[in-house]
Amino acid sequence: MDFKKYVIDNIAELTGLECSVVEKSTETPPDEKMGDLAFPCFPLAKIMRKAPNMIAAELAEKFPLGDMLSKVEAASGYLNFFFDRAAFSSDIISKISETGKDWGSSDEGSGKMILVEYSSPNIAKPFHIGHLFSTAVGNSLARIYKHLGYDVQSLNHLGDWGTQFGKLISAYKRWGNKEVIEKNPINELLKIYVKFHEEAEKDPSLNDEARGYFKKLEDGDPETTELWKYFRDISLVEFNRVYDMLGVKFDSYNGEAFYSDKMDEVVDILHEKGLLVESDGAQVVDLSDENMPPCIILKSDGATIYATRDIAAALYRHRTYNFYKNIYVVGTPQSLHFRQIFSVMRRAGWEWSKGCEHVNFGLVKLPGKHLSTRHGDVVFLEDVLNESIEKTRAIIESSSPNMEDIDEKAKKIGIGAILYTFLKNSREKDIIFSWESMLDFEGESAPYCQYSYARGRSILRRADGIDYSNADMSLAASDEEYSLVKQLNAFGNAVSTAAEKNEPFCINRYVTNLAKAFNKFYNTHPIMKDDVDIETKKARLAIVNATCTVIKSALYLLGIETVESM
Repeated sequence: MDFKKYVIDNIAELTGLECSVVEKSTETPPDEKMGDLAFPCFPLAKIMRKAPNMIAAELAEKFPLGDMLSKVEAASGYLNFFFDRAAFSSDIISKISETGKDWGSSDEGSGKMILVEYSSPNIAKPFHIGHLFSTAVGNSLARIYKHLGYDVQSLNHLGDWGTQFGKLISAYKRWGNKEVIEKNPINELLKIYVKFHEEAEKDPSLNDEARGYFKKLEDGDPETTELWKYFRDISLVEFNRVYDMLGVKFDSYNGEAFYSDKMDEVVDILHEKGLLVESDGAQVVDLSDENMPPCIILKSDGATIYATRDIAAALYRHRTYNFYKNIYVVGTPQSLHFRQIFSVMRRAGWEWSKGCEHVNFGLVKLPGKHLSTRHGDVVFLEDVLNESIEKTRAIIESSSPNMEDIDEKAKKIGIGAILYTFLKNSREKDIIFSWESMLDFEGESAPYCQYSYARGRSILRRADGIDYSNADMSLAASDEEYSLVKQLNAFGNAVSTAAEKNEPFCINRYVTNLAKAFNKFYNTHPIMKDDVDIETKKARLAIVNATCTVIKSALYLLGIETVESM
């Protein structure tokens, strides 16, 4: 049963309007007391040569209620539709029961490939708290697009090339100790990298040495290449430990180095198309007609830069994946860079480049000394995750010292709390860290949503043995119960909107509102009390079961796990 379609089809039949026109005009009233759907009759005034109020009144009289509507009212030029609560609730609850975790999914992405590039840390450097913004947004978007039927590839475009590796090789040869490094790879590599810069200030010739090492690396020198691979491999071991904590997986780790042999073709193509011009010895694409500085393709010394590599990567991805969209989840400071390379690709005549999109995000701010770390001014992401887990464990122990599986629950709740914080607002907003709000079990937080799920699961365990699969939903048609069912129905729209805007916070806001609606329902309508008759229990249990299903699915799309009890 499609209640909205029933309304739209009948409006179209009564007015002679196209269904698509009616659908665009149909809206959800701002107040639930005004109905479930509303259609403004103002556009019909010119066509029917009548006042909107009269048109609405006439249509209300003629409109067939059928099995789906309880009433149709005319009010101030609007046609307001009230669904039959029992019929609507039965339809939605049964559909959620049938589809389970696939509720809210669609096949809109069938046959379309979406690439999501995110996280992308620099190897041999700390995986810091700032990287989580890209990782959280990218992982959530990948899951959201998969829910809508797209074929999704998650790409980790590692920063694994450039002159910094010449510096690192030089530093390793001078001060590196393999045994020490393997005990704490990233921290020790960072130490010798910092030491190189300190020593280079005293002896600038070290920079020439570093450039020489990178030149050897570019030329495929076996010894330097072996060292570079070693740095990359031990870095990935460290990174993957954090990714495992977050439940994040990638389909490709092709970084900048992978495209180092693919840039000459880009230079040749841009040259053949007459796009390259000389500027102070460098080869650039002039973008002044778009009020942008030139996009440098080759530096004056003939070396390529990020733009060249990113264009080569886009061309490779087009040829390899034939993508529908190629999304870059990268911070706002890189906006100009992406505007430049997208413009260059369009000028090259690559129509497919229209599918390339920069999904930007704000900064992470750490007020005061909220975060403890043993790494000086570098805030390691793993430290933050572990601190959140420790703080969560302390909260659980203080309130429920005998709870089972405390370690596992503390991990899921602690990490979920951080992910929720990074996805709770529009991604373009900066994030200000606050343990107090992040770990609030009562306010808008991951623990609040996880607790709502756990509460629902607890109710269902107590109801073990009661078959509520064919419950009479007319027994659960109060305002609170019906409002919760309507919220469950809205999940698909929230997922579609999140994908359309590349905004995971749409899901975050949705699941928070769902948890609020569930708690209002739970607090106003007893479920398992002895004085509640069995048929009413069944109807309310059916709603509880559906709510648990949707909360779990919504949190999954945010990368957040649920716990069965709290």
